Amino acid sequence: MKKMKSENEYHPRAIALLSGGLDSSLAAAVVTRVGIEVIGLHVVHLFGGGHRRAAQVAHTATQLGIPLRTIDRSEQHLAVVRHPRHGYGAGVNPCIDCRIFMLRTAKQVMEAERAQFVITGEVVGQRPMSQHRHALEIVATESGLGDRLLRPLSANLLPDTLPVREGWISRDALYAISGRSRAPQRALAREFGITDYPQPAGGCLLTDKSYAARVRDAFHQRGADAVTAADFILLRYGRQFRIGDNVKVIIGRNEEENEALSRLAAGKIVIDPTAVMGPLALVEGNPDPQQLRIAIALAGRYCDHVDTTPIAFTIFRAGRTETMSVPPLARDDSRIAAWRI
Repeated sequence: MKKMKSENEYHPRAIALLSGGLDSSLAAAVVTRVGIEVIGLHVVHLFGGGHRRAAQVAHTATQLGIPLRTIDRSEQHLAVVRHPRHGYGAGVNPCIDCRIFMLRTAKQVMEAERAQFVITGEVVGQRPMSQHRHALEIVATESGLGDRLLRPLSANLLPDTLPVREGWISRDALYAISGRSRAPQRALAREFGITDYPQPAGGCLLTDKSYAARVRDAFHQRGADAVTAADFILLRYGRQFRIGDNVKVIIGRNEEENEALSRLAAGKIVIDPTAVMGPLALVEGNPDPQQLRIAIALAGRYCDHVDTTPIAFTIFRAGRTETMSVPPLARDDSRIAAWRI
């Protein structure tokens, strides 16, 4: 007796990972166009663009006419950043492990929503670490999705996966885009009438060279497992200087950063100029008296002060407040460049 297909098999549902970029939008549009129900999924983590990116993703879902699920995996994602099985890229970007993490989350949503497969906007050869063929195979396997993962923009360059074999979507509806040129995606966007999309950029903070240097410094000094979510956030801000093995100084560059440092000051020494305009500074670690004076003098270097006369600062630490007057470091002090992270 011939086995009857279930209703779900006739009416498949897909989960589309949405980053806010053009590729993921196009991938979702390709599958939506053939009549498959698509649910957008945005996975939030600490390094992906924050509220601006979330707003872009929400706008994308509205343009596509699909519902959106947003899941915050910030804390869980830190384990991937601290100890990536497949290593880092040029920064501290664990791209392969990150894709696996995202797709494991998508798999959970797929199962919860009773969907049949997951869509991504990955393009063969677009990114050197995570989108060559072997990396794509690793990601599919280790995420647990296997052939329930469809990459519509490059599917015709890859082996058929379940959605094609089951006839839910034909090869004629899929594409064979490869490489780093964006011309095919722009042409496809015009075809779909998608006009409002961000230009391609690094996007992930972990690829930023300056930020990566700060993360490596923190891992080296404290150990990766000791670096908390708040620490990763603090690494974004200010000028940062390592003046001793266990002593770091963070100096705000503008009012917005001063406010951010103030919010992140718990457990740190706070240095605040009292008589001149200047930045808020934080000191991490346990500085000896000489190191504290250096930290204050370093903060003085960035105050609105034209000579080397002492500047008065209020020092807040461990519930105590004191005032110290210290001459600022000279602007051309060679140690500043050596300390900078």
